[in-house]
Amino acid sequence: MFDVFYIGSKPNQFVHEREVKNIDEAQQLCRTRYFWIIHYLCDYSEFDFLWEPKPWESHQRHVYASQHQKDSGTCLYPKAGWTDTNYHAGMIAYRKVDYSNWDDTSYTEFDYSWHPDSTEDPYVYQFGTQWQKTGGPRYVVLTADTVKYVNQPRVQKTSVDDNWIIPDVELDGFDYTWHPDDTEPAYNYQFGTQWQKTGGPLYQVNNAKATKYVTQERVKNIAVSREVYLIDHGNAETEIVKQQLESKGLVVKKVARFINSYKGTLQRILSREESNFVWVCSSVCDYSNFDFSWHPEEWQGTMLHVFASEAEKFGDTFLINAPSFNDRVGTTEILEWYDTIHFVDGIEVPRWPIPVVHTDGNSIVDAVKEHTFLEPLTLFADRTVNKIPTVPLWREKTRTIVPLSNGNSVVVVPRDAKTAVLKELYDYPYINTTYRVLNKDKPLDVVFISNGEEIAEKHWNHLQEIMRGKPNRVVRSDGVNGRVEAYQAAANQSETPWFFAVFAKLEVNPDFDWSWQPDRLQQNKHYIFHAHNPVNGLEYGHMAMIAYHKQLTLSNVGTGLDFTLDSEHEVVPLLSGTAQYADDAWTAWRSAFREVVKLKAAETSIETEYRLKKWLTVGNGEHGSWSITGAVDAVRYYDSVNGDFDQLKLTYEWRWLREYFISVHGVEPDRL
Repeated sequence: MFDVFYIGSKPNQFVHEREVKNIDEAQQLCRTRYFWIIHYLCDYSEFDFLWEPKPWESHQRHVYASQHQKDSGTCLYPKAGWTDTNYHAGMIAYRKVDYSNWDDTSYTEFDYSWHPDSTEDPYVYQFGTQWQKTGGPRYVVLTADTVKYVNQPRVQKTSVDDNWIIPDVELDGFDYTWHPDDTEPAYNYQFGTQWQKTGGPLYQVNNAKATKYVTQERVKNIAVSREVYLIDHGNAETEIVKQQLESKGLVVKKVARFINSYKGTLQRILSREESNFVWVCSSVCDYSNFDFSWHPEEWQGTMLHVFASEAEKFGDTFLINAPSFNDRVGTTEILEWYDTIHFVDGIEVPRWPIPVVHTDGNSIVDAVKEHTFLEPLTLFADRTVNKIPTVPLWREKTRTIVPLSNGNSVVVVPRDAKTAVLKELYDYPYINTTYRVLNKDKPLDVVFISNGEEIAEKHWNHLQEIMRGKPNRVVRSDGVNGRVEAYQAAANQSETPWFFAVFAKLEVNPDFDWSWQPDRLQQNKHYIFHAHNPVNGLEYGHMAMIAYHKQLTLSNVGTGLDFTLDSEHEVVPLLSGTAQYADDAWTAWRSAFREVVKLKAAETSIETEYRLKKWLTVGNGEHGSWSITGAVDAVRYYDSVNGDFDQLKLTYEWRWLREYFISVHGVEPDRL
């Protein structure tokens, strides 16, 4: 066995162990190839002092670890000197407990056998607790003036300080063994909940003037109120919502009917309520996943807290400080202007699905008038709709009609609108068109109507070229005699509630918007577009494309002078094309004669007088003079029959027109 030396206290491990002042002295006194330096605090019961380095390790000193550090104070040195150090972790010299350097030995679970690394500079070693880097014992090296914070081992603090102020709310899961970091300035430490940075206990420190918000340990807030008022909106889920609330441990104090606005309803139901906090819920919301433990920040205690209904911040769920609300609400005209309103971020309450009335793609006016509204909102739709915006119910002005498609075939309608609607949904003044982009209506069919016109094939081919690649269905109705019969035959070919009627003499505008849709918020009607007249320069509905309503077309027997004007109609100032009606003299005369008869029979206005003047005086092109002649003949005929309707009705038929032309001009039209 090699020589054994020690420095300081005697280990009493070997008979031949000798004290030395330092390593150099031990090297001088050594009589063997290697010598051991041992430490009095090490437990060598399991240590192998017969171990010997390999020959190629003879230039190394060998240092053995403890359970805490890489250097336990146990080393094997070569007598001849060393140039390198080999740290051994496999053979450990366990350190014994020594309390002499510890300032506090009261922690029964702490391992006081810990010791510093002898290769480090001297420190005061500060141990922490499960909460902070301070609070545990300190290992003091007498020559040290610098503190080093040690992460392991930590003290498990179990005592509770007297510094706590506990709020008067139901709390769960807080560990009051927490303590502050001794190195920090003096603070009062405010703990939060799962909802806010406030609401939990307060740890007070003497002379502290500032507050620090602690996120290290949060308390679970159970509830600031278990009382709730339920607003009944008349929907079928009211009883389900009441059961949801009661199943969550809330007490439903009253189920109150919604009246006109949330401001008025809240005023009515809370007028005698004295609780600092009370919940107000709505039957239109599903509370199955709502957490009623939510609470405001301390400084928000007197505010009106509003929870969004889905993405709509003007929601239907409220947490209210009743005394504060009753003091303030009387000074505000509408609830949106309440002076301390708080829209809670990050929490959305879903609404129950609204009822759906399935429509057929026509006007929804009659469907709304006939529907019995039980719920605050109803969806009128001709298809399945996945995305429906949340309409705020706060007051009548926010309960808007909301069209969800470009042609208004999908519309959310509030219950309030029914009594206002007389002829169209625009009778109700509150309409939100923001969401019309959510859905596109089916493009209208296009029906080309012809009956032997010379220019028909050219215009039919032109139309087909324009429509190539467009989603509209294009068909042709040809060779149907009689104006009423021709229009109705075209309607029967349509598969959409409205269809674009393109007449053979119309050269369609290549830039026309074929995605155009009728307005289903109005009554069913025809829509008359504009056409350019190259003969007299006018641009209005004569010979223009018409979006005919299919059912109105099929039900019209043609009692008036103009088939289109017999039904509800509206002019749309979009240029549909150019009216090429003067390719021959007979067609130019006939078209002008028919149109001027209708203008004469129409109600007198500046516009009709202007158009009459143009027809009677302007005739550009090869057959433009026959257009003027047809207009002059029409005025003469109108005057000759004194505007008698039955006589004017004769001009409706091509055969009568042909015979009248011959009687006036003494020549067959085909010979012009």
